[in-house]
Amino acid sequence: MASTKKENSLLYFKFLNLVAAARRLPGVPEIDAVEDRILAFLARSWHAGDRISVVEAMNGMPEISPSTVQRRLKALRFKGLLQVENDQQDNRLKYVQPTELSMRYFAALGQCMRKAQAD
Repeated sequence: MASTKKENSLLYFKFLNLVAAARRLPGVPEIDAVEDRILAFLARSWHAGDRISVVEAMNGMPEISPSTVQRRLKALRFKGLLQVENDQQDNRLKYVQPTELSMRYFAALGQCMRKAQAD
């Protein structure tokens, strides 16, 4: 049991190192821990097939204030990691959508997981 914990810890540390290296690659915008948490929240929603509105994103993470989420959504949009689309029936509703860059970012993180497990 102890060796499994140690192996899992080493695997996790290796993954963290690979992620840090992937985030320094050319073309990958720098994001901070709050932006990373917001992206992870959005990715889980997108993966589940949910459309998430800006308001839902702002209120979906109680540990981060809605105003902070809104500012970081703008920053992530500026960095090209998400886009905002108007609802077809109601222009007041705006949905947060992934971009090609964010999908490449998620794919790079997935590759880090595979590499950590393979070695």
